[in-house]
This record gives sequence, structure tokens and C-alpha cells, in this order.
Amino acid sequence: MQSFLAMGGYAVYVWPAYGVFFIVLLIDWLAPQFRRRRLLRELRARMARQGARKERASSPSPLRGEGWGEGPRLP
Repeated sequence: MQSFLAMGGYAVYVWPAYGVFFIVLLIDWLAPQFRRRRLLRELRARMARQGARKERASSPSPLRGEGWGEGPRLP
């Protein structure tokens, strides 16, 4: 077992290469999950903004002269 871990004198190079490989493999496995979460969060925020915008557009606004006893302005 000792000779296996020593890797014929190249353990200083081999074991860090394995470590880097597994770190990259882990990042490659986790990155799509983080990206998916971020995209879903952005999509929910965009949908909430659009819903609020539609709600504001459909409600009467005193700035347009509607809803406060006045009729709609004529062009």
C-alpha cells in the first residue's frame, strides 16, 4: 500500500492531479443546479413585475383623470 501511495516517487504530482480532477468534476455537477435556481428566481421576479405592471395598467389612475368622478379624457 505504501508503494501505491508513493506512486513510484511521483505522488507529489499524481495526487494533486486527482484532487483537481475531482474538484472540477464536482463543480461540473453542481453548476447546472445553481444555474437552474438562479434562472427560476429571475423568471419568478420577471413574472411578478409583469403581473404588477398589468395590475397597474388595468386599475384606474388619478393621473389619467379616471376613477375620481371624471370620465375618461377625450383625444
